Amino acid sequence: MIYGIGVDVTDLGRIQAAQEKNHGFAAKILTPVELANYQQLDGRRAVEYLSGRFSAKESYSKAFGTGLGKVALQDVEILNNELGKPILTKHPFAGNAFVSISHSETLVFTEVILEKEGPERDDR
Repeated sequence: MIYGIGVDVTDLGRIQAAQEKNHGFAAKILTPVELANYQQLDGRRAVEYLSGRFSAKESYSKAFGTGLGKVALQDVEILNNELGKPILTKHPFAGNAFVSISHSETLVFTEVILEKEGPERDDR
């Protein structure tokens, strides 16, 4: 059963500007493993990666039903599998979690679906 769905659209330029203004911004958004992956990237791909992770964590918090704050950015980790597919590897939800990340020239769109086993009811 689907527990929650969250979507987010984030402007790449906004995230790039935040990172340029505050060089610690990426470390606030990314877990240590994500940050190590980010530091291997440069240019546009680095902006896409950082923006995508930020947006996906926002989507996750919406699907979880709390918004950011109760779910901290460091509570959620998204790594790529061997084929490059993003996978939620760390998060507070007890069930299955799925993420999708897409980019355009100026935007990143993310979606997170949380799924749990059991009868269909909202027990939040």
